[in-house]
Order: sequence, then C-alpha cells, then structure tokens
Amino acid sequence: FYPDLPKGYQISQFDEPICTGGHLDVPTPEGKVRVGITRLHLEEDAAKNVHIGTSGRMHGSVGSLVDFNRGGTPLMEIVTEPDIPSPEAARSTANQLKDILRAVGVSEADMEKGQLRCDANVSIRNPDGTFGTKTELKNMNSFRFVERGLARELERQREILAAGGRIEQTTLHYDPETDEVHELRSKEYAHDYRYFPEPDLLPLELSPAYVREIEERLPELPDQMLARFVEQYGLSEYDARVLTSDRDLSFFYEAVAAEVDPKQASNWISGDLRALLNETGTEISDSKVKPEHVKELIELIAAGKVSRSAARTALDTVFESGDSPSVVVEREGLASVDSDELSGVVDEAISANPDEAERVRNGDKKVVGFLVGQVMKATRGNADGGRVRELLMEKLGS
Repeated sequence: FYPDLPKGYQISQFDEPICTGGHLDVPTPEGKVRVGITRLHLEEDAAKNVHIGTSGRMHGSVGSLVDFNRGGTPLMEIVTEPDIPSPEAARSTANQLKDILRAVGVSEADMEKGQLRCDANVSIRNPDGTFGTKTELKNMNSFRFVERGLARELERQREILAAGGRIEQTTLHYDPETDEVHELRSKEYAHDYRYFPEPDLLPLELSPAYVREIEERLPELPDQMLARFVEQYGLSEYDARVLTSDRDLSFFYEAVAAEVDPKQASNWISGDLRALLNETGTEISDSKVKPEHVKELIELIAAGKVSRSAARTALDTVFESGDSPSVVVEREGLASVDSDELSGVVDEAISANPDEAERVRNGDKKVVGFLVGQVMKATRGNADGGRVRELLMEKLGS
C-alpha cells in the first residue's frame, strides 16, 4: 500500500511510450558522453508525502501527511540508459534536460519547486565489466543534491564491497543535512510490478504528419544555440554555454551583441551582470538592467568617458535604480578624468614616490603596478588603467 497512491495502481503509458531510442550528448568531466534515452512516456503523478519532524524527510520523522493537490495530474517520465559514468555527469545530464525542457516551453523545470524530480539507479561495475547490483535514490530535489547523493551512495557501496559484503537492491533517500543515505524499502523487482490496461483510456496515436508539425514548431535548442554563439559571435564554448543556459539571458545577450562588440557584451553579461543576478536571486527578466543599459556602458568605456572599474560601480547603481548609465555616471561623479588632469595626477604620483619611480627608470617593471594603483586611488578609479600605465612609462622613459 502506497499512501500517496491509495487506489493501488498508477495510470501509465509504460507499454506504449511516446518516444524511444533518443539520446543526449552531455559535456562531462570525462569529456562529451552520449547518454541514451530509453523512453519518454506520460503517467499520473502521485500525491506528495509530507513528513513531520526533523528535516522534513522520512528518516527520523514522527509521522506523515499526504497532500493530494498534485495527485492524478499528468507527469512526463524520461528514462535514460545506464550510460552515465559519474555523479558529475549525472548532474550535467539533468541540467541539459532542464535546459531543453525550458527552451521548448514544456516546464520551468525548477527542481526546488518540484517541477523536475530525479530518481537515480546506481551501481558499481563488477571486475568482468558487468553491472553490479543497483540501488535507487529517490526524489532528489536539486542538481547539487543529485551529484552529492550519488557520490555518497557510491562511497557507501565501495565500503560494503571492500569489507566483503554484498549490495542489496534497495530504495534509498539522500539527506543533504547529514550527507547520508537511508533505506526506504527493499527494492521491488520487475515481477513485483503489476500492469493491466486502463479500460477508460483509448490508445494514443501520433501520426507522422503531427510529429513533423511539432518538429517544425520547435525553437532553437540549447546545443544548437550554443554552436551558433560560438560561430557567429566568436565566443569560447564556456562563455557560450553560460549565456545559453538561460533562455531569457541568451535573448538579452543577443539584443546587446547586435549593437556593440559581441565579446565585450559577453564579458559584461556573463560576468558582472550575472554576478549581481546570482547575488540577489534575481531573474534577468525581472532585472532593472536592460540591454540598452549594457550597450550604453560599453559605449561609454569605448569613448573613454568612463573607466572599466567606474563602469562596474555604475552598473551596481543601475541594477538598483534602473537609471541610465549616463545619468548615474554624471550624478555619482564617475566620469574619467581628462587627459591634462590625468597627466598631472601621474606627475604627482611620480613625485610622491621617488624611490619607486627610480626603480622603474632602472628597468624594474614590477613596480609600475604600484604606481598605477596610486594614480587610480587618487582618481577614485575614474581613470583608464591602461592609459595610466602608458603615461607612467612615457614619463619615466622606460
């Protein structure tokens, strides 16, 4: 008896899956791995067990409640082949599925909200290369916990085998607070499951014409977009992957890259702006920073009107207020010092640090950074570091 499925059986397309024989090419620490997709089918979701006490997990709880709000709603189950070589690769596979599901508009696939859940079978290969006895980790609710839970279960299995024991086929859950796995029940074998037809549901037929129509309506998938970003914008695969990991972020980037240097746009969006988004837990779609703001910042730097460091300060303010960068730069006094003023500040730095200046004249380039820092401090960061270095080298004849 399962309290989350009290009628005793689950409606499922197990016998007639919608899709079979697919695959994902997943980037992993072991290199790109092709992970086969055994099947994709619909089934009804079970209710949600809510455990009372401790961390809200079954292990150590004093009782359970059942929330039936999601019970009976359609659930898509995607089953992969045993091709995933490591916990890190499992996390990458789940992430890639999330990106695809978001791109095609199926789901936001937020694991912490229960929109995407992960069960994982795990085993250690026998010396002859055959699969060992598998265990199953249930309902891991974050990509990080998928990796950590699998790593901990592999460690547990290795300890048992090293002690001369046997792995029992069981169903487990992972507790991230203690970094431990706990047994839920002995694992059922295939013959323990009973399947029978649901007489009220007619067979579902997807005609070739309907499948073609769906294919034609599909948007650009994440891997396709990644390859295009590398080729079209000259980005590294890493930067392209960061920008295409979020659909809204990729649209934001393309709006900026259409107007200014694509690599500069990538640096600002995947670096400074993304850091602010992560720090505040803000989605790019909810941010007060718009594509035109990033474009304007890049143009201000290119025109020499603001330094890179001052532009970062301006971005922080734009992120909070939504004001245009030009307004922020003027209001906060972030504009770059002009050439004559900068030359004077460089002269003052040389006069104030005669020993360091003499060392530069004698060929010690390591000290230049110190003098650059003194100038940047005097200008409150409102000078271009590269230009400051050039002026120092000119004036010190080095």
